[in-house]
Amino acid sequence: MASSSGLARTPSKRMSRAQTMMVEIPNEDNSTADSELVPSSLASIAPILRVANEIEKDNPRVAYLCRFHAFEKAHQMDPTSSGRGVRQFKTYLLHRLEREEEETKPMLARNDPREIQMYYQQFYLKNIADGQYTKKPEEMAKIYQIASVLFDVLRTVVPVGRVDDQTQRFADEVEKKKEQFEHYNILPLYAVGVKPAIMKLHEIQAALRAIQNVEGLPVARHTSDDTRQERGKPVNDVLDWLSFHFGFQKGNVANQREHLILLLANMDVRKKENLEGYTALNADTIRKLVDKVFKNYRSWCNYLRCKSHLRFQQGCNRQQLELIYISLYLLIWGEASNIRFMPECLCYIFHNMANEVYGILFSNARPVSGDTYENAPPDDEAFLRNVITPIYKVLQREVKRNKGGKASHSKWRNYDDLNEYFWSGKCFQLKWPMNVKADFFAHSDDPPPANETNNQITVGKRKPKTNFVEARTFWHLYRSFDRMWIFFIMAFQAMLIVAWNSGSLLGFFDEDVFRKVLTIFITAAFLNFLQATLDIILSFNAWRSLNFSQILRYLAKFAIAAFWAVVLPLAYSSSVQNPTGLVRFFSSWINDWQNESLYNYCLAIYLIPNILAAIIFLLPPLRRRMERSNWPIVTLFMWWAQASSAPYLIRVTMQPKLYVGRGMHEDFFSLLKYTMFWILLLISKLAFSYYVEILPLVQPTKIIMELHVDNYQWHEFFSEVKTYNIGVVIAIWSPIVLVYFMDAQIWYAIFSTLFGGIRGAFSHLGEIRTLGMLRSRFESVPRAFCRRLVPSPNQQNRKRHLDEATERKNIASFSLVWNKFIHSMRMQDLISDRDRDLLLVPSSSSDVSVVQWPPFLLASKIPIALDMAKDFKKKDDAGLFKKIEADDYMHSAVIECYETLRDILYNLLDDDADRLIVKEICYEVDMSIHQRRFLTDFRMSGLPALSNRLEKFLGILLSNVEDVDTFRSQIINVLQDIMEIITQDVMVNGSGIIARAHRHHEGDQKKEQRFEKININLIQMKTWREKIIRLYLLLTVKESAINVPPNLEARRRITFFANSLFMNMPSAPKVRDMLSFRLEVQEIKEGNKLYLKISVLILKL
Repeated sequence: MASSSGLARTPSKRMSRAQTMMVEIPNEDNSTADSELVPSSLASIAPILRVANEIEKDNPRVAYLCRFHAFEKAHQMDPTSSGRGVRQFKTYLLHRLEREEEETKPMLARNDPREIQMYYQQFYLKNIADGQYTKKPEEMAKIYQIASVLFDVLRTVVPVGRVDDQTQRFADEVEKKKEQFEHYNILPLYAVGVKPAIMKLHEIQAALRAIQNVEGLPVARHTSDDTRQERGKPVNDVLDWLSFHFGFQKGNVANQREHLILLLANMDVRKKENLEGYTALNADTIRKLVDKVFKNYRSWCNYLRCKSHLRFQQGCNRQQLELIYISLYLLIWGEASNIRFMPECLCYIFHNMANEVYGILFSNARPVSGDTYENAPPDDEAFLRNVITPIYKVLQREVKRNKGGKASHSKWRNYDDLNEYFWSGKCFQLKWPMNVKADFFAHSDDPPPANETNNQITVGKRKPKTNFVEARTFWHLYRSFDRMWIFFIMAFQAMLIVAWNSGSLLGFFDEDVFRKVLTIFITAAFLNFLQATLDIILSFNAWRSLNFSQILRYLAKFAIAAFWAVVLPLAYSSSVQNPTGLVRFFSSWINDWQNESLYNYCLAIYLIPNILAAIIFLLPPLRRRMERSNWPIVTLFMWWAQASSAPYLIRVTMQPKLYVGRGMHEDFFSLLKYTMFWILLLISKLAFSYYVEILPLVQPTKIIMELHVDNYQWHEFFSEVKTYNIGVVIAIWSPIVLVYFMDAQIWYAIFSTLFGGIRGAFSHLGEIRTLGMLRSRFESVPRAFCRRLVPSPNQQNRKRHLDEATERKNIASFSLVWNKFIHSMRMQDLISDRDRDLLLVPSSSSDVSVVQWPPFLLASKIPIALDMAKDFKKKDDAGLFKKIEADDYMHSAVIECYETLRDILYNLLDDDADRLIVKEICYEVDMSIHQRRFLTDFRMSGLPALSNRLEKFLGILLSNVEDVDTFRSQIINVLQDIMEIITQDVMVNGSGIIARAHRHHEGDQKKEQRFEKININLIQMKTWREKIIRLYLLLTVKESAINVPPNLEARRRITFFANSLFMNMPSAPKVRDMLSFRLEVQEIKEGNKLYLKISVLILKL
């Protein structure tokens, strides 16, 4: 090892260390152990150890120098070994260095400084100079990383000033070109050398050219503090231009560059039918992407009635400016961290930054101050520091108020509460650049610390929660389901009145009964008054953050509900004939209406909001348009709808004025189905309640109320009430009332089961529920798989009945996914090896003339076919073949078994004469079947013996080879037995085939027995071993495989997989035509949140 003085360290200069406990590390000689065991506090030395592992085979001495450098660096970082696991790691590494210092010697030079320089030059010439035009970008990125680490080690080994010129020149080249081979996600945009196939796609090249169009953009300039001269900074594309002006992080720019290119390429290629002459993006592509990206921003601007800053000056390059706006939004989103969960906050940030972009492009002056934009450029973290960090700190402080989920909901604000701040014009009070003294950033009620400067965030009155503060009370049972309570109470009252006065539903049309039924609206008025009162009480904690119009709506709603709760009873009292008591007192006040009842007029006015709501409810497009509208008249109408005391229907139709959730309604047909479902359910429920619960109890109640009891054997309840026996009435009606309110859930379960079953049947849900059903329909599973998941050029002209070639192709495609699925269950230990072999579909489905099904479908088919052939007494082949062909799986198993055994024997034999015997036997079999004389030329009684020998033969082929000679002799013996049984016991004229073979080779001088030359190397090949395993299973599995697999979870997964293929789903498009998608993964570890944004686009298989 070279010291700083320039003298090489000799092996005699030992490294000293204190005595410490030696930690046993398994597999100490493993080359990857040292880099994998690096403690987290020494993570920076892991790349050095990784490089040492990479180059150890080429030059162990240089690898030793790398490890020594890593050890010195670790000792400098933690001299006392106080970090967790540091002492054990340093001890292990020190032992390894001591051993390698003696074992390794310089290979290219006499000393270590010269050794590492020569190896560095050799590494550069071999891997970089010659490989940059032949290796892939990801390989070159790894090579450049190794070269950088090697040069760092070289500078510690070689004294200062002793590095030769060639080594220094190579190092400068590495440093200069290293950025071209930086790691990338999908697109190696700036890598030189061999371009991956994805970079050769026309759509990728067109998208790249579009974003690299920076012509006409103001040159990015800044003033140097040293020279005070203006310098221009070159930019590669519009994202670099934005990064220079606003200070986005380098990694974010690289990620969003790939993201934007893939989005543009994916959207544009789906419109192209002919890729010839594909050089530029379609203008409609960028315009549609603008509409997609800024749909929420434009809606936000309309909601706040502010002018959108997506401005395009006349005569400008519109496509270029659209790409700038898209890039700006993606860069904001990519760097927003947790704030991306506040989409309207991102709209506010983009709104102001888009205004700055427009100023830079067309006025070069800030819209507020008038200052020019030619100031010092921001650093790469300016946007993160000045925009994201202040908002993130607000989120962080709210998380602390949460106290790990133990704090009350009303004590802290979540993402939605903070995001709702940007749903009103108050957000513009933050100004731009944001004023950190605004109330949005206020976070505590405590006085500020004494040492706090004026530049720090001001501590002020904390903003309360917005719109909603949870209040936990049992009254939510009524408030949350008030429409249900009001409807059921009104229906119960109406049915009780009809049953009490008439006993028949036709009595509802009687004038007196109908007038009494109208009292249900008085009940509704009181219930609405209760609901309005609960709204005020339970939302009172949120009033501090509500707008005045929202508070006024609550108060107006309460006032109107109270008004109708007073007016309707008074109006009804005037319509009662022969009033008595309190009713006579009130009716004397309003006795001027002689022609028509005042109650009818009041009721008509009271129902006007409901009538309007019903009309709007039946017109979903109008309702959706009104809720999304920002017109003042429509907004006032919806505000009035909430403020009025309209019963339940109006509140279903008119939701509170919020930014989110507006216009989210189903189409008319879906709404009609939903409405009919509930109408049928409520008719059934109310009919059952009327005829079974209410009506049978009315007459007994009347009798009980007319009884007069003087002598009570027990205590007399309600002693002050001498009439009607009210206690008994309450006792017998209480269970009925409880059942009346509870049986709606029972009726819902019944109707959900009926309608769900019908819908599921039409949607093919549960098509395959058991393994038995899977076996009976497995033949259609590959066809369903290809119909759903394999794109077809003619989606509309798919054949319902496919030919054999297409069916084989379907099975081949299906087997790839099915086998992967079965192997995954084996990896999870859900099935055994035998179960796996029984479930696999063979990949070589074209080797035999029939379709090869999984062995679990063919289990016991061969033994049954052998028994049928042995017991068949007739000499007519047609009868035996008809029995076998009646079972498709048996027919396939017999043919596959015969053809597979023929291929195995023919390829296993290494002698041409032996192969000729096998070929003649097979010829006799084929000709006898073709000429309908199979039962005449072959004895079926010999098949069981042949089957037994074949089982033994295949078992030996699958056994482990311990001694090759013994293994070979066992195969030869069993093989000779098989051929003897075939020619002597099964074939009628089999001896003639053997005799002809002897006569054909009787001129040979060397006499050998037949079937002694075999090729046992065939057994080691994977494809042939799979064939042997499959044939062995077909012959040996004599019981039914109905319990395969036995594991319940494996059964559930198999049936779920098969059932999903029969569900109604859109047909799969071509991969090139698929939409791009983005996956956001959240990882929470030790209080830190890491968001990994993956933009994935599969453009071509």
